[in-house]
Amino acid sequence: MKFAHFCQVFPRTGETTAERYDQLWRELQLCDEVGFDYGFTSVHHFERLRPQAAAYCAGGAARTKRIRLGPMGYTTALYDPMRIVEEAIVLDNMMHGRLEIGLTAGVTPEEFRVYHADWEKRADYAMETMQLLRKAFLSPKPFDFEGQFHSYERVHMAAEPVQVPHPPIWLMSIDKERLPVLAAEGVHTGYLFDRPRKDCAQLLTSYLRDWKGADHHYSPNIIYLAFVYVDETDEKAIAKATPHMVHSMYSIYDWEVDHRYELAERFRARGEVERAETRVNLQNMEYLTAKDLVFVGSPDTVAQKIKDAAEEGLFNVMGAELNIGALPEEDLMRSIRLFGEEVIPQLKDFDPARDWMEGCEG
Repeated sequence: MKFAHFCQVFPRTGETTAERYDQLWRELQLCDEVGFDYGFTSVHHFERLRPQAAAYCAGGAARTKRIRLGPMGYTTALYDPMRIVEEAIVLDNMMHGRLEIGLTAGVTPEEFRVYHADWEKRADYAMETMQLLRKAFLSPKPFDFEGQFHSYERVHMAAEPVQVPHPPIWLMSIDKERLPVLAAEGVHTGYLFDRPRKDCAQLLTSYLRDWKGADHHYSPNIIYLAFVYVDETDEKAIAKATPHMVHSMYSIYDWEVDHRYELAERFRARGEVERAETRVNLQNMEYLTAKDLVFVGSPDTVAQKIKDAAEEGLFNVMGAELNIGALPEEDLMRSIRLFGEEVIPQLKDFDPARDWMEGCEG
């Protein structure tokens, strides 16, 4: 498995945005030291402001040596996608080949309203941006591109990425119609903790089969994003983490009660009963821990819970959101260090996606 530090930066009460960024850099420096493979950040706007992709990548790269960094990801409908191509080329050069490019369709309607973007076609925008990136990086120059929403003629690029043929591309989607395209293009994917792992695994077996058939020269990555807290004992971890995880669930995913139930009803109408149940229980720590939708405990407990979840959900990258609620920095850094020094070594040789592909006959 591989491991990612995942962050959604919210300044806490009494804390400035500058102070929160300073803490973020300290987190990434420690993750770099103790063996995390990736650092990813969400990218949002306005009242749910998060780090901008270029600022996060450049700031993090300047303070680390090894860890690979990227947005997770660009909400593609809010950008002219050629801007993402250019930014990726510059960032990969600034970072000496440590860039990961994450794309998302988008989850926040308010951002689309302000930017006058098309909410209904957001998934199509994401797929088109992915295809443009591949075309821009792989085609002889100058290149042309004709898409549903954007077209370009005779595009000359003054530089190329450091990574050949291009930085890894991720698109967070497990839609059954899009996964075959992602597999064919060699694009990594993933999903959030609120999606039932067994259901996702059923879809991902086709993705892995298609990937194997495409004969890419690199392996697929499937990331799973969830809150994590590690401490010396299970009891100490639960007691310390509970108020902070509940606060993060509220502030990030559940800040409007009406919206919570509206989403749940929408999921039920689509037959996603388990996902609907999860949505109405996001602030129920007993429910979250019983279902292993958060990973809290001693290093051995957390390692075993992640291993079991990965086998069930067929993911091979753990995206750990470690800065929860108003967790004191001393506890945060202890959790990161314990995760890096005692959880990662137990799981680094384990890869359920690889094992499934090796056992797949075609």
